Amino acid sequence: MPVERTRRGRVLVVSLRREEKRNAIDEEMARGIDAALNELEDDDGLWAGIITGGTSVFSAGTDLRVGSGPGTDRGGPYGIIRRRRSKPLVAAVEGPALGGGMEIVLACDLVVASTTASFGLPEVKRGLLALYGGVFRSARALPVNVAREIVLTGDPIGAERAERCGFVNVLTEPGGAFDAALALAERICANSPVAVSQSLVLMDRFLTGADDAAWEHTDDAMAVIMASEDAREGRAAFLERRPPQWRGR
Repeated sequence: MPVERTRRGRVLVVSLRREEKRNAIDEEMARGIDAALNELEDDDGLWAGIITGGTSVFSAGTDLRVGSGPGTDRGGPYGIIRRRRSKPLVAAVEGPALGGGMEIVLACDLVVASTTASFGLPEVKRGLLALYGGVFRSARALPVNVAREIVLTGDPIGAERAERCGFVNVLTEPGGAFDAALALAERICANSPVAVSQSLVLMDRFLTGADDAAWEHTDDAMAVIMASEDAREGRAAFLERRPPQWRGR
């Protein structure tokens, strides 16, 4: 199974298990994430969740060879990107979280990372757009100039810099992200689940008030990009493992 679910008390652990493909998201994995987060939301015995990619990589985003599917009814892309949640979700990150992997992290509420972690949106290197909220959510989660740097250069930042920017809540030694994420989730679960849920929903409503317009702007920008020669060239160059030849049109 590309997505595993385990319970640690009142915490649901969602583990991405496609490390041989750098946890690239295909349709089966997206549906597995969706099913896990449906369980988290619907089970009154679960009060918090953790999503982890294992010890070597968090996720490289969409599997460009096969795609990630059409999205799910409750979660949208990857089963998480446009999901409305009332229970806290912690990202436990070891290794790269790039492209859609970074967008999964941005869709979580808290971030725990080891010093091996890195965060980036390399879409511009492929003539594409960070389609799943990466552009506007990074500008909300990071200082705006750092977000611009990530989006416009396509280069990742390391976990230590991400912590200094306030993006990473807890920084650990290599291999320590999951245990620290579990400790953080258990601290949350020591509190009233009703109070935690309502606090999370209130904060989410405040922070995401402009998201509907942001998604519309994303669709407009993506339409321009996907009609361009650069988008076709970027994908071809990536799959052919060669430098792209940009035409600027």
